[in-house]
Amino acid sequence: MESGNPLLDDYVLGLCKAERPRVCFLPQASGDADHYIVRFYRAFAATRCEASHISLFRREQGPEDVRRHLLSQDLIYVGGGSVVSLLGVWKAHGIDTILREAWEAGVILCGLSAGSLCWFAEAVSGFHGAPKRLEGLGLLPFSNCVHYERKSDRRESYHRFLREGMRPGYAAEDGAALHFVGEELSRVVASRPEARGYRLDVSGQRVVEMRIATTYLGERGVVPEAALPEALSTALPAA
Repeated sequence: MESGNPLLDDYVLGLCKAERPRVCFLPQASGDADHYIVRFYRAFAATRCEASHISLFRREQGPEDVRRHLLSQDLIYVGGGSVVSLLGVWKAHGIDTILREAWEAGVILCGLSAGSLCWFAEAVSGFHGAPKRLEGLGLLPFSNCVHYERKSDRRESYHRFLREGMRPGYAAEDGAALHFVGEELSRVVASRPEARGYRLDVSGQRVVEMRIATTYLGERGVVPEAALPEALSTALPAA
């Protein structure tokens, strides 16, 4: 999403064990927008990947056997947009079940904005106006908030939702990425020196926000950690 800054894309590709990883793009949060699909191929097909995508809003969706195709991937990349629309169309086509199967099989899952929110049990979405509290796929048993900028409506709403009973979770500023291995946070990395990730809990009616140590990927010598079984990488560059 940051023109000319491939640091987060390079990071998730570096998690793949294959020399030429198979990467499939799911653009349903944008309604399978053509311009988004073109940008994906420009970013990934020209690198060391075998790139593909699946459309669910078009007559020609791509691979004939969607389940088989997704389970054969090294990396599944979910685009940004409306997480409400994303989850609705996935459920209608059974993609939600396939993605859980892929995760359990060790396929790396990643995404930005809505493509981050979808993996968590609960999420804060502001795509359709005022921030709302939503249920996600639940692969990660936490809540998640993206675009977590200071004095933003999302940040204030997230704190309110937490006080109202939303489960504890994680937030990320634009340019930061939360890397989970299984259900455990492995590290936080960033494509911008100032971007940070956060852990949020509740004590009584007080929200406890802890800034997590973040590695800037532009520093010399920084490399991805080796991908492990059931690895889930959630990338959150600017939308």
